[in-house]
Amino acid sequence: MSDAPRIVLLPGDGIGPEIVAAARRLLETIGEFEFDEHLVGGCSIDAHGVALTEEVLVACKGSDAVLLGAVGGPKWDTTDLDAPRPEQGLLGLRKGMGLYANLRPVRPSPALVGASPLREERIAGADLLVVRELTGGIYFGDSGRSGDSAHDTCEYSTAEIERIARAGFEAAQRRGEGRERTARVTSVDKANVLETSRLWREVVSGIAGDYPDVELDHLLVDNAAMQLVSRPAEFDVIVTENLFGDILSDESAMLTGSLGMLPSASLGEAGAPGLFEPVHGSAPDIAGQGVANPLATFLSAAMMLRHGLDRPDDAERIESAVDAVLERGLRTPDLAAGDERTVGTSEVTEAVLAEL
Repeated sequence: MSDAPRIVLLPGDGIGPEIVAAARRLLETIGEFEFDEHLVGGCSIDAHGVALTEEVLVACKGSDAVLLGAVGGPKWDTTDLDAPRPEQGLLGLRKGMGLYANLRPVRPSPALVGASPLREERIAGADLLVVRELTGGIYFGDSGRSGDSAHDTCEYSTAEIERIARAGFEAAQRRGEGRERTARVTSVDKANVLETSRLWREVVSGIAGDYPDVELDHLLVDNAAMQLVSRPAEFDVIVTENLFGDILSDESAMLTGSLGMLPSASLGEAGAPGLFEPVHGSAPDIAGQGVANPLATFLSAAMMLRHGLDRPDDAERIESAVDAVLERGLRTPDLAAGDERTVGTSEVTEAVLAEL
């Protein structure tokens, strides 16, 4: 039996198959892995009637790590409450695999400072991590319709808040190693209005004493959204609940100039396989054209090597290769400014492989 790590590939919909295929080539250049590919999202609905089958969930739980492309598209958009939706596949994976912590690093590449909609001096030095709770909150609460009204219920328990808060504090400690500035966690809530947020703030404040080397501050989510674009370099680790984290991490992505540059890791208990995916969507409007940006998927593969397979040196090799390619001026259309010459998925992939 091979000792190679077992990686489940879930290409998904839209540009997903293109960017995951490129990432597979990248990983094959890095080392030896066993790959097992399955359907999830809209393509699974077409084939099986559901966005996530039990067979695929079992395969993911039995793997060493899971790399996902993207799910969704207008083909499966519906307001029918009984119709399957591609996003149910992603939510089902998170719940079924016990993935409660989503890590989204935001570090603008020096070569892409000009691609950000913010001025260079505003994003200079920005290097932050959003830690988003994944399995609670309004996305998993009771919801429904009655006549001309609808409801979505947000619920959190003390245990759910404590485990994601500890993930945030521990991430801040790791990021603080070898750095001059003090590690800091910014907890984001809406405690002036929501009871769940008041519980959130109480629990986070209560465990902060277990991490004396990490500073803690609290921000209301509307203020946090403003501060992210006005002083992004002041943030270190942001820890927040599911809905707020979904919104703030996408906002943070624009510091990099494109959602096509932002990776993510979804993690559970120690030793359990994680799920790694680019933050961007399936981009059905450019699917099949060979112009999709694979770099967020490459960086997600790097996060998989670092957080899922304990291969930090290989992760650094990928990150350095991506930075080098960007420094050389290669740009997919989503990264190009003005009349800059652009290249496609295959050209960028070949350039990164050449760097490796």
